[in-house]
Amino acid sequence: MGRFHRHDDGTVHTHDHDDAPHTHEHDHGDHSGYDTGTQRIDVLESIFAENDIRAGYNREAFERNGVRALNLMSSPGSGKTTILEATLDELAGEFAVGVIEGDIATDLDAAKLGGRGAQISLLNTGNGFGGECHLDAPMVNRALQGLDLGTLDLVIIENVGNLVCPAEFDVGEHAKAMVYSVTEGDDKPLKYPVMFRAVDVVLLNKIDLVPYLDVDVDTYIARVREVNPTATVLPVSARTGAGMPAWFGWLRRFVAG
Repeated sequence: MGRFHRHDDGTVHTHDHDDAPHTHEHDHGDHSGYDTGTQRIDVLESIFAENDIRAGYNREAFERNGVRALNLMSSPGSGKTTILEATLDELAGEFAVGVIEGDIATDLDAAKLGGRGAQISLLNTGNGFGGECHLDAPMVNRALQGLDLGTLDLVIIENVGNLVCPAEFDVGEHAKAMVYSVTEGDDKPLKYPVMFRAVDVVLLNKIDLVPYLDVDVDTYIARVREVNPTATVLPVSARTGAGMPAWFGWLRRFVAG
């Protein structure tokens, strides 16, 4: 196997031992190059700084047009698109809604949302954005070109299905929401705290399946509150409509500011 070495002058080489026992001794020099903590922090700060500048541009565009923006996140299969379908049906005729539909590939979810009275702008991260597992501010800025912001009241950004990365990127939204399904297990807030900690509201979805899964909704809610004591937690079922009026009410208050 090869070993990767980085030297103080920036040169890099591998050290090949051909998988043989490494019994001989020799000097490899200064190994301080392995200490990359400071270098890594600097790179991340630089990346997020540029993203945050673009997020500011997006936020200014929303506010200039009197639009409220919501970043909707979840892991794949939690029911995010189904909840969004019900939401568009409920708000049709009441608010002018635009949706930025983020996916790595395909227009399958965008097609489900079509014909529900909303403007839809599809953004595939596999098309010129490296197939990223999240949306960032420049991507959202690109997608905004597909919406007529001046005619809208609300923009919902349906992020790429992922339980970690989307929460790390400010895209110019005014609030973050997430969908969390009871089928994912009650341990997810503790195992993946970044997203749960970042959001303003959690929709605990698929509660109609509770009798078949032998799960306790109170435990799910307690785990969310352990990570984020201030988040609004709404048990819902997008399939049956249970609890959805509470979500619609939250959205109406959000749009009203």
